[in-house]
Amino acid sequence: MKKSHIISFLLIIFFNSLIFSQGMFTEQTIRKYFDESGEMGIFILHDLQNGKYFYHNKKLADSSLCPASTFKILNSLIGLETGVISDENFVIPWDKVERRFPGWNEDNTLKSAFKFSTVWYYQELARRVGITKMEYFLNEVNFGNKQTNGNVDKFWLDGSLTITPNEQMEFLINLYKEELPFSKRSFDILKDIMVAPSDSNYIIRAKTGWNDLDGKDVGWYIGYYQQKDNIYFFVNCLLTDGNRSSNFLNARKEIVFKVMEEYLKNLSVIK
Repeated sequence: MKKSHIISFLLIIFFNSLIFSQGMFTEQTIRKYFDESGEMGIFILHDLQNGKYFYHNKKLADSSLCPASTFKILNSLIGLETGVISDENFVIPWDKVERRFPGWNEDNTLKSAFKFSTVWYYQELARRVGITKMEYFLNEVNFGNKQTNGNVDKFWLDGSLTITPNEQMEFLINLYKEELPFSKRSFDILKDIMVAPSDSNYIIRAKTGWNDLDGKDVGWYIGYYQQKDNIYFFVNCLLTDGNRSSNFLNARKEIVFKVMEEYLKNLSVIK
Protein backbone atom coordinates (compact mmCIF):
# COMPACT_ATOMS: atom_id res chain seq x y z
CA MET A 1 0.00 0.00 0.00
CA LYS A 2 1.33 3.45 -0.90
CA LYS A 3 2.35 5.74 1.94
CA SER A 4 -0.31 8.29 0.91
CA HIS A 5 -3.03 5.60 1.11
CA ILE A 6 -1.85 4.56 4.56
CA ILE A 7 -2.01 8.15 5.77
CA SER A 8 -5.52 8.58 4.33
CA PHE A 9 -6.67 5.37 5.99
CA LEU A 10 -5.29 6.45 9.38
CA LEU A 11 -6.96 9.86 9.04
CA ILE A 12 -10.32 8.21 8.38
CA ILE A 13 -9.97 6.11 11.54
CA PHE A 14 -8.92 9.16 13.55
CA PHE A 15 -11.82 11.34 12.45
CA ASN A 16 -14.36 8.58 12.92
CA SER A 17 -13.20 8.04 16.50
CA LEU A 18 -13.18 11.80 17.04
CA ILE A 19 -16.80 12.05 15.89
CA PHE A 20 -17.94 9.41 18.35
CA SER A 21 -15.95 10.61 21.32
CA GLN A 22 -16.49 14.33 20.96
CA GLY A 23 -19.78 15.25 19.85
CA MET A 24 -22.30 13.45 17.82
CA PHE A 25 -23.68 11.59 20.82
CA THR A 26 -22.81 12.46 24.39
CA GLU A 27 -24.56 12.54 27.72
CA GLN A 28 -25.53 16.11 26.84
CA THR A 29 -27.61 14.64 24.03
CA ILE A 30 -29.72 12.76 26.57
CA ARG A 31 -30.04 15.86 28.75
CA LYS A 32 -31.35 17.78 25.75
CA TYR A 33 -34.39 15.53 25.48
CA PHE A 34 -35.14 15.80 29.18
CA ASP A 35 -34.92 19.57 28.91
CA GLU A 36 -37.22 19.60 25.89
CA SER A 37 -39.79 17.48 27.71
CA GLY A 38 -39.60 19.52 30.90
CA GLU A 39 -39.22 16.32 32.92
CA MET A 40 -36.73 15.35 35.63
CA GLY A 41 -35.21 11.94 35.86
CA ILE A 42 -32.46 9.39 35.37
CA PHE A 43 -31.42 7.70 32.13
CA ILE A 44 -28.97 4.89 31.45
CA LEU A 45 -28.04 3.64 27.96
CA HIS A 46 -25.77 0.63 27.54
CA ASP A 47 -24.32 -0.45 24.20
CA LEU A 48 -23.52 -4.10 24.85
CA GLN A 49 -21.19 -4.74 21.90
CA ASN A 50 -19.12 -1.60 22.43
CA GLY A 51 -19.22 -1.78 26.21
CA LYS A 52 -20.28 1.86 26.49
CA TYR A 53 -22.56 3.43 29.09
CA PHE A 54 -24.21 6.84 28.85
CA TYR A 55 -26.02 8.49 31.74
CA HIS A 56 -28.28 11.37 32.57
CA ASN A 57 -28.11 12.23 36.28
CA LYS A 58 -25.63 9.45 37.01
CA LYS A 59 -25.38 10.61 40.63
CA LEU A 60 -29.01 9.54 41.14
CA ALA A 61 -28.66 6.13 39.48
CA ASP A 62 -28.26 4.42 42.86
CA SER A 63 -31.48 5.90 44.24
CA SER A 64 -33.82 3.21 45.63
CA LEU A 65 -37.24 3.53 44.00
CA CYS A 66 -40.50 1.63 43.74
CA PRO A 67 -40.34 -0.67 40.68
CA ALA A 68 -44.11 -0.47 40.12
CA SER A 69 -45.20 -2.38 37.01
CA THR A 70 -41.65 -3.02 35.80
CA PHE A 71 -41.83 -5.85 38.35
CA LYS A 72 -44.26 -7.59 35.99
CA ILE A 73 -41.18 -8.77 34.07
CA LEU A 74 -39.94 -10.81 37.02
CA ASN A 75 -43.47 -11.63 38.20
CA SER A 76 -44.15 -13.24 34.80
CA LEU A 77 -41.01 -15.36 35.02
CA ILE A 78 -41.88 -16.51 38.53
CA GLY A 79 -45.44 -17.40 37.52
CA LEU A 80 -44.20 -19.43 34.56
CA GLU A 81 -41.37 -21.14 36.40
CA THR A 82 -43.56 -22.24 39.32
CA GLY A 83 -46.25 -23.56 36.96
CA VAL A 84 -48.88 -21.23 38.43
CA ILE A 85 -49.48 -20.09 34.86
CA SER A 86 -48.89 -22.49 32.01
CA ASP A 87 -48.07 -20.11 29.16
CA GLU A 88 -48.81 -16.69 27.65
CA ASN A 89 -52.43 -17.70 26.99
CA PHE A 90 -53.24 -18.58 30.61
CA VAL A 91 -56.52 -16.87 31.55
CA ILE A 92 -57.38 -15.38 34.92
CA PRO A 93 -61.07 -14.37 34.93
CA TRP A 94 -61.99 -10.75 35.56
CA ASP A 95 -63.47 -10.22 39.03
CA LYS A 96 -66.15 -7.87 37.63
CA VAL A 97 -64.75 -4.87 39.51
CA GLU A 98 -64.80 -1.85 37.19
CA ARG A 99 -61.41 -0.15 36.90
CA ARG A 100 -60.18 2.92 35.05
CA PHE A 101 -58.50 1.19 32.10
CA PRO A 102 -60.75 -0.66 29.60
CA GLY A 103 -58.26 -3.50 29.11
CA TRP A 104 -58.52 -4.32 32.80
CA ASN A 105 -62.28 -4.83 32.70
CA GLU A 106 -62.27 -8.23 31.03
CA ASP A 107 -60.69 -11.64 31.37
CA ASN A 108 -56.93 -11.36 30.81
CA THR A 109 -54.22 -13.72 29.63
CA LEU A 110 -50.60 -13.32 30.66
CA LYS A 111 -49.92 -11.73 27.28
CA SER A 112 -52.77 -9.22 27.49
CA ALA A 113 -52.06 -8.48 31.16
CA PHE A 114 -48.47 -7.61 30.28
CA LYS A 115 -49.61 -5.46 27.36
CA PHE A 116 -52.28 -3.60 29.36
CA SER A 117 -50.23 -3.69 32.59
CA THR A 118 -53.23 -5.23 34.33
CA VAL A 119 -52.51 -4.88 38.04
CA TRP A 120 -55.24 -7.23 39.30
CA TYR A 121 -54.00 -10.09 37.09
CA TYR A 122 -50.49 -9.89 38.50
CA GLN A 123 -51.79 -9.52 42.06
CA GLU A 124 -53.78 -12.73 41.67
CA LEU A 125 -50.76 -14.41 40.08
CA ALA A 126 -48.66 -13.38 43.10
CA ARG A 127 -51.26 -14.71 45.54
CA ARG A 128 -51.24 -18.05 43.74
CA VAL A 129 -47.43 -18.19 43.82
CA GLY A 130 -47.42 -17.38 47.54
CA ILE A 131 -45.10 -15.28 49.67
CA THR A 132 -42.57 -18.07 50.32
CA LYS A 133 -41.80 -18.70 46.65
CA MET A 134 -41.93 -14.98 45.84
CA GLU A 135 -39.30 -14.23 48.47
CA TYR A 136 -37.22 -17.21 47.31
CA PHE A 137 -36.99 -15.86 43.76
CA LEU A 138 -36.40 -12.27 44.87
CA ASN A 139 -33.36 -13.53 46.75
CA GLU A 140 -32.18 -15.86 43.98
CA VAL A 141 -32.40 -13.06 41.40
CA ASN A 142 -31.01 -10.51 43.89
CA PHE A 143 -33.77 -8.13 42.81
CA GLY A 144 -33.44 -4.70 44.42
CA ASN A 145 -33.71 -4.72 48.21
CA LYS A 146 -35.59 -8.06 48.02
CA GLN A 147 -38.18 -6.91 50.58
CA THR A 148 -41.89 -7.81 50.63
CA ASN A 149 -42.85 -7.08 54.24
CA GLY A 150 -45.21 -10.03 53.85
CA ASN A 151 -47.45 -8.17 51.37
CA VAL A 152 -47.67 -10.84 48.68
CA ASP A 153 -49.92 -8.90 46.29
CA LYS A 154 -48.65 -5.33 46.62
CA PHE A 155 -45.02 -5.28 47.76
CA TRP A 156 -43.87 -3.96 44.36
CA LEU A 157 -46.44 -1.14 44.56
CA ASP A 158 -46.45 0.01 48.20
CA GLY A 159 -42.76 0.85 48.63
CA SER A 160 -41.72 -2.39 50.36
CA LEU A 161 -39.69 -3.52 47.35
CA THR A 162 -37.30 -0.95 45.92
CA ILE A 163 -34.71 -1.04 43.15
CA THR A 164 -32.22 1.44 41.72
CA PRO A 165 -31.86 2.37 38.04
CA ASN A 166 -28.41 0.72 38.07
CA GLU A 167 -29.96 -2.46 39.46
CA GLN A 168 -32.67 -2.35 36.80
CA MET A 169 -29.93 -2.20 34.16
CA GLU A 170 -28.13 -5.17 35.71
CA PHE A 171 -31.39 -7.13 35.79
CA LEU A 172 -32.08 -6.40 32.10
CA ILE A 173 -28.61 -7.53 31.06
CA ASN A 174 -28.96 -10.77 33.03
CA LEU A 175 -32.43 -11.25 31.55
CA TYR A 176 -31.16 -10.87 27.98
CA LYS A 177 -28.23 -13.21 28.63
CA GLU A 178 -30.58 -15.62 30.43
CA GLU A 179 -28.30 -15.65 33.45
CA LEU A 180 -31.18 -15.86 35.92
CA PRO A 181 -32.60 -19.01 37.63
CA PHE A 182 -35.31 -19.73 35.07
CA SER A 183 -35.79 -22.21 32.26
CA LYS A 184 -35.27 -21.49 28.57
CA ARG A 185 -39.02 -21.94 28.07
CA SER A 186 -39.87 -19.29 30.66
CA PHE A 187 -37.39 -16.86 29.07
CA ASP A 188 -38.81 -17.50 25.60
CA ILE A 189 -42.41 -16.86 26.67
CA LEU A 190 -41.46 -13.71 28.57
CA LYS A 191 -39.39 -12.28 25.72
CA ASP A 192 -42.29 -12.88 23.35
CA ILE A 193 -44.79 -10.94 25.47
CA MET A 194 -42.25 -8.16 26.07
CA VAL A 195 -42.12 -7.20 22.37
CA ALA A 196 -43.27 -3.60 21.94
CA PRO A 197 -44.17 -1.83 18.67
CA SER A 198 -41.00 -2.04 16.59
CA ASP A 199 -40.02 -1.70 12.92
CA SER A 200 -38.04 -3.61 10.32
CA ASN A 201 -34.74 -2.24 11.64
CA TYR A 202 -35.01 -3.30 15.27
CA ILE A 203 -37.07 -5.12 17.89
CA ILE A 204 -37.92 -3.48 21.23
CA ARG A 205 -38.64 -5.48 24.36
CA ALA A 206 -39.75 -3.27 27.21
CA LYS A 207 -42.07 -2.51 30.12
CA THR A 208 -43.51 0.66 31.62
CA GLY A 209 -44.08 1.34 35.29
CA TRP A 210 -45.70 4.14 37.27
CA ASN A 211 -46.53 4.81 40.87
CA ASP A 212 -47.15 7.79 43.12
CA LEU A 213 -46.12 7.36 46.71
CA ASP A 214 -46.30 10.19 49.25
CA GLY A 215 -47.34 12.54 46.46
CA LYS A 216 -44.24 11.92 44.34
CA ASP A 217 -44.34 10.08 41.03
CA VAL A 218 -41.93 7.49 39.67
CA GLY A 219 -42.33 6.64 35.98
CA TRP A 220 -40.26 3.90 34.34
CA TYR A 221 -39.65 2.65 30.82
CA ILE A 222 -37.01 -0.09 30.73
CA GLY A 223 -35.93 -2.66 28.17
CA TYR A 224 -33.68 -3.13 25.18
CA TYR A 225 -33.41 -2.59 21.44
CA GLN A 226 -32.19 -5.54 19.38
CA GLN A 227 -30.71 -4.47 16.05
CA LYS A 228 -28.86 -6.95 13.87
CA ASP A 229 -26.04 -8.31 16.03
CA ASN A 230 -26.14 -5.78 18.86
CA ILE A 231 -28.25 -4.96 21.89
CA TYR A 232 -28.88 -1.52 23.38
CA PHE A 233 -30.29 -1.50 26.91
CA PHE A 234 -32.15 1.48 28.34
CA VAL A 235 -33.49 2.47 31.73
CA ASN A 236 -35.55 5.65 31.87
CA CYS A 237 -36.89 6.77 35.23
CA LEU A 238 -38.88 10.00 35.51
CA LEU A 239 -39.34 11.65 38.90
CA THR A 240 -41.56 14.44 40.18
CA ASP A 241 -41.50 16.64 43.24
CA GLY A 242 -45.26 16.28 43.57
CA ASN A 243 -46.39 18.13 40.45
CA ARG A 244 -46.90 15.65 37.62
CA SER A 245 -47.09 17.19 34.14
CA SER A 246 -49.86 16.25 31.71
CA ASN A 247 -47.24 14.56 29.49
CA PHE A 248 -45.46 12.66 32.26
CA LEU A 249 -46.68 9.19 31.27
CA ASN A 250 -46.05 9.71 27.55
CA ALA A 251 -42.61 11.17 28.22
CA ARG A 252 -41.42 7.87 29.71
CA LYS A 253 -41.39 6.39 26.22
CA GLU A 254 -40.90 9.54 24.13
CA ILE A 255 -37.54 10.33 25.71
CA VAL A 256 -36.33 6.76 25.11
CA PHE A 257 -37.38 6.81 21.46
CA LYS A 258 -35.64 10.15 20.83
CA VAL A 259 -32.45 9.11 22.60
CA MET A 260 -32.27 5.78 20.80
CA GLU A 261 -33.03 7.31 17.42
CA GLU A 262 -30.19 9.78 17.93
CA TYR A 263 -27.79 7.11 19.16
CA LEU A 264 -28.50 4.65 16.35
CA LYS A 265 -28.30 7.42 13.76
CA ASN A 266 -24.86 8.39 14.96
CA LEU A 267 -23.70 4.80 14.96
CA SER A 268 -24.68 4.53 11.32
CA VAL A 269 -22.70 7.69 10.52
CA ILE A 270 -19.63 6.27 12.20
CA LYS A 271 -19.94 2.98 10.34
